[in-house]
Amino acid sequence: MLSGRAGYGPGMTATRPPDGWLVPSPPQALEGTDRFVGADARVLDFWRWAFSDLRDNTQRGVLAEFLVALALGRTETRRKPWDNHDVTTASGLRVEVKASGYLQSWAQRTHSQLSFGRVIGRTWDANTNEFGAEPEVRADVFVFSVQTCKDPRGYDVLDISQWEFYVVAAERVRECAYKRVSIAWVRKHAEPVPFSDLAATIERVGRGTTLASA
Repeated sequence: MLSGRAGYGPGMTATRPPDGWLVPSPPQALEGTDRFVGADARVLDFWRWAFSDLRDNTQRGVLAEFLVALALGRTETRRKPWDNHDVTTASGLRVEVKASGYLQSWAQRTHSQLSFGRVIGRTWDANTNEFGAEPEVRADVFVFSVQTCKDPRGYDVLDISQWEFYVVAAERVRECAYKRVSIAWVRKHAEPVPFSDLAATIERVGRGTTLASA
Protein backbone atom coordinates (compact mmCIF):
# COMPACT_ATOMS: atom_id res chain seq x y z
CA MET A 1 0.00 0.00 0.00
CA LEU A 2 1.36 3.42 -0.93
CA SER A 3 1.99 6.01 1.73
CA GLY A 4 4.01 8.84 3.72
CA ARG A 5 3.46 12.43 4.66
CA ALA A 6 4.29 13.81 1.20
CA GLY A 7 1.14 12.57 -0.50
CA TYR A 8 1.16 8.92 0.52
CA GLY A 9 -0.71 7.06 3.26
CA PRO A 10 0.86 5.80 6.52
CA GLY A 11 3.57 3.22 6.28
CA MET A 12 5.51 3.74 3.05
CA THR A 13 8.16 6.18 1.93
CA ALA A 14 8.11 8.17 -1.28
CA THR A 15 9.23 6.37 -4.41
CA ARG A 16 11.26 7.39 -7.46
CA PRO A 17 10.38 6.84 -11.12
CA PRO A 18 11.78 3.64 -12.65
CA ASP A 19 14.84 4.05 -14.85
CA GLY A 20 13.96 4.97 -18.41
CA TRP A 21 10.57 6.55 -17.61
CA LEU A 22 9.56 9.93 -19.04
CA VAL A 23 9.75 12.30 -16.08
CA PRO A 24 8.07 15.73 -16.44
CA SER A 25 9.96 18.84 -15.47
CA PRO A 26 8.52 20.95 -12.62
CA PRO A 27 5.70 23.28 -13.78
CA GLN A 28 6.61 26.90 -14.28
CA ALA A 29 4.70 29.67 -12.55
CA LEU A 30 2.87 31.47 -15.37
CA GLU A 31 2.07 35.16 -15.38
CA GLY A 32 -1.03 36.65 -16.96
CA THR A 33 1.13 38.68 -19.30
CA ASP A 34 3.01 35.64 -20.64
CA ARG A 35 2.29 35.17 -24.33
CA PHE A 36 1.66 32.07 -26.39
CA VAL A 37 4.16 31.28 -29.13
CA GLY A 38 2.54 31.24 -32.56
CA ALA A 39 -0.75 32.90 -31.50
CA ASP A 40 -1.74 36.41 -30.51
CA ALA A 41 -2.91 35.59 -26.99
CA ARG A 42 -1.75 35.92 -23.41
CA VAL A 43 -2.12 33.43 -20.58
CA LEU A 44 -4.62 35.87 -19.05
CA ASP A 45 -6.81 35.50 -22.15
CA PHE A 46 -6.88 31.74 -21.63
CA TRP A 47 -7.65 32.09 -17.92
CA ARG A 48 -10.56 34.43 -18.65
CA TRP A 49 -11.92 32.13 -21.33
CA ALA A 50 -11.63 28.92 -19.33
CA PHE A 51 -12.05 29.81 -15.67
CA SER A 52 -14.16 32.96 -15.27
CA ASP A 53 -17.31 31.12 -14.11
CA LEU A 54 -16.36 30.15 -10.57
CA ARG A 55 -19.91 28.89 -9.95
CA ASP A 56 -19.10 25.85 -12.06
CA ASN A 57 -18.83 22.73 -9.89
CA THR A 58 -15.30 21.91 -11.00
CA GLN A 59 -13.99 25.45 -10.63
CA ARG A 60 -15.78 25.95 -7.31
CA GLY A 61 -13.90 22.97 -5.93
CA VAL A 62 -10.58 24.39 -7.11
CA LEU A 63 -11.54 27.79 -5.65
CA ALA A 64 -12.23 26.15 -2.28
CA GLU A 65 -8.79 24.53 -2.39
CA PHE A 66 -7.25 27.92 -3.17
CA LEU A 67 -9.09 29.59 -0.26
CA VAL A 68 -7.83 26.96 2.16
CA ALA A 69 -4.28 27.28 0.79
CA LEU A 70 -4.61 31.08 1.07
CA ALA A 71 -5.75 30.86 4.69
CA LEU A 72 -2.78 28.63 5.47
CA GLY A 73 -0.28 30.81 3.59
CA ARG A 74 0.56 27.94 1.24
CA THR A 75 -0.25 29.35 -2.20
CA GLU A 76 3.43 29.37 -3.16
CA THR A 77 3.15 25.59 -3.52
CA ARG A 78 1.48 24.85 -6.85
CA ARG A 79 -1.69 22.80 -6.88
CA LYS A 80 -1.33 19.18 -7.98
CA PRO A 81 -4.76 18.07 -9.29
CA TRP A 82 -4.10 14.34 -8.87
CA ASP A 83 -2.29 14.43 -5.55
CA ASN A 84 -3.53 12.34 -2.63
CA HIS A 85 -4.50 15.46 -0.67
CA ASP A 86 -4.95 19.12 -1.55
CA VAL A 87 -2.81 21.25 0.78
CA THR A 88 0.04 20.58 3.20
CA THR A 89 0.34 22.96 6.16
CA ALA A 90 3.66 24.40 7.28
CA SER A 91 3.56 21.94 10.20
CA GLY A 92 3.12 18.99 7.81
CA LEU A 93 -0.60 18.30 8.20
CA ARG A 94 -2.25 16.86 5.09
CA VAL A 95 -5.49 18.68 4.28
CA GLU A 96 -8.25 17.45 1.98
CA VAL A 97 -10.71 20.08 0.74
CA LYS A 98 -14.27 19.31 -0.37
CA ALA A 99 -16.76 21.84 -1.72
CA SER A 100 -20.50 22.09 -2.29
CA GLY A 101 -23.08 24.81 -2.87
CA TYR A 102 -26.79 25.47 -3.18
CA LEU A 103 -26.54 27.13 -6.60
CA GLN A 104 -25.07 25.99 -9.89
CA SER A 105 -24.01 27.67 -13.11
CA TRP A 106 -27.24 26.47 -14.80
CA ALA A 107 -30.96 27.01 -14.15
CA GLN A 108 -32.37 24.97 -11.26
CA ARG A 109 -35.84 23.98 -10.14
CA THR A 110 -34.70 23.89 -6.49
CA HIS A 111 -31.50 24.34 -4.51
CA SER A 112 -28.92 21.59 -4.73
CA GLN A 113 -28.54 19.22 -1.79
CA LEU A 114 -25.23 19.71 -0.06
CA SER A 115 -23.02 16.63 -0.11
CA PHE A 116 -19.34 15.80 -0.48
CA GLY A 117 -18.01 12.88 -2.48
CA ARG A 118 -14.78 10.89 -2.70
CA VAL A 119 -13.80 11.36 0.93
CA ILE A 120 -11.87 8.11 0.70
CA GLY A 121 -9.90 6.75 -2.23
CA ARG A 122 -6.96 4.64 -3.27
CA THR A 123 -3.60 6.33 -2.87
CA TRP A 124 -1.72 7.08 -6.07
CA ASP A 125 2.03 7.18 -6.60
CA ALA A 126 2.88 9.80 -9.23
CA ASN A 127 6.35 8.30 -9.72
CA THR A 128 5.19 4.78 -10.59
CA ASN A 129 1.58 5.48 -11.71
CA GLU A 130 0.37 2.81 -9.31
CA PHE A 131 -2.65 2.80 -6.99
CA GLY A 132 -2.94 1.38 -3.50
CA ALA A 133 -4.90 -1.82 -3.03
CA GLU A 134 -7.78 -0.46 -0.94
CA PRO A 135 -9.59 2.89 -0.55
CA GLU A 136 -8.45 4.82 2.50
CA VAL A 137 -8.45 8.23 4.14
CA ARG A 138 -5.48 10.09 2.68
CA ALA A 139 -5.38 13.22 4.86
CA ASP A 140 -5.13 14.29 8.50
CA VAL A 141 -7.83 16.96 8.27
CA PHE A 142 -10.84 17.54 6.04
CA VAL A 143 -12.20 21.00 5.24
CA PHE A 144 -15.79 20.81 4.00
CA SER A 145 -16.44 24.12 2.24
CA VAL A 146 -19.94 25.43 1.53
CA GLN A 147 -20.84 28.31 -0.79
CA THR A 148 -23.88 29.48 1.15
CA CYS A 149 -25.63 31.85 -1.26
CA LYS A 150 -29.20 30.79 -2.13
CA ASP A 151 -30.21 33.73 -4.35
CA PRO A 152 -28.71 33.66 -7.88
CA ARG A 153 -28.86 37.47 -8.03
CA GLY A 154 -26.68 37.75 -4.93
CA TYR A 155 -24.08 35.11 -5.79
CA ASP A 156 -20.69 36.84 -5.67
CA VAL A 157 -17.86 34.51 -6.63
CA LEU A 158 -15.31 36.89 -5.08
CA ASP A 159 -17.04 37.35 -1.69
CA ILE A 160 -15.38 35.03 0.80
CA SER A 161 -18.02 35.86 3.43
CA GLN A 162 -20.44 33.72 1.40
CA TRP A 163 -18.44 30.63 2.37
CA GLU A 164 -18.63 28.43 5.46
CA PHE A 165 -15.84 26.04 6.42
CA TYR A 166 -16.23 22.91 8.53
CA VAL A 167 -13.01 21.30 9.77
CA VAL A 168 -13.28 17.60 10.59
CA ALA A 169 -10.58 15.26 11.84
CA ALA A 170 -9.66 12.43 9.51
CA GLU A 171 -10.49 9.93 12.24
CA ARG A 172 -14.17 10.92 12.07
CA VAL A 173 -14.17 10.28 8.31
CA ARG A 174 -12.36 6.99 8.81
CA GLU A 175 -14.95 5.87 11.35
CA CYS A 176 -17.92 6.54 9.07
CA ALA A 177 -16.43 4.50 6.19
CA TYR A 178 -18.59 6.33 3.61
CA LYS A 179 -17.43 7.41 0.16
CA ARG A 180 -19.83 10.38 0.29
CA VAL A 181 -21.08 12.37 3.28
CA SER A 182 -24.03 14.75 3.66
CA ILE A 183 -24.01 18.21 5.19
CA ALA A 184 -25.98 16.76 8.10
CA TRP A 185 -23.08 14.38 8.84
CA VAL A 186 -20.57 17.24 8.53
CA ARG A 187 -22.54 19.49 10.91
CA LYS A 188 -22.75 16.65 13.41
CA HIS A 189 -18.96 16.67 13.67
CA ALA A 190 -18.03 20.35 13.25
CA GLU A 191 -19.24 23.93 13.61
CA PRO A 192 -18.77 26.39 10.74
CA VAL A 193 -15.79 28.70 11.04
CA PRO A 194 -15.12 31.92 9.10
CA PHE A 195 -12.19 32.27 6.75
CA SER A 196 -10.29 34.32 9.35
CA ASP A 197 -10.30 31.40 11.82
CA LEU A 198 -9.69 28.63 9.30
CA ALA A 199 -5.92 28.23 9.66
CA ALA A 200 -6.00 28.07 13.46
CA THR A 201 -8.88 25.59 13.41
CA ILE A 202 -7.09 23.30 10.95
CA GLU A 203 -4.01 23.24 13.16
CA ARG A 204 -6.05 22.61 16.32
CA VAL A 205 -8.08 19.77 14.79
CA GLY A 206 -5.03 18.35 13.03
CA ARG A 207 -2.90 18.31 16.16
CA GLY A 208 -5.64 16.35 17.91
CA THR A 209 -5.67 13.84 15.07
CA THR A 210 -1.92 13.30 14.99
CA LEU A 211 -1.64 13.07 18.77
CA ALA A 212 -4.43 10.51 18.87
CA SER A 213 -2.69 8.37 16.22
CA ALA A 214 0.78 8.66 17.80
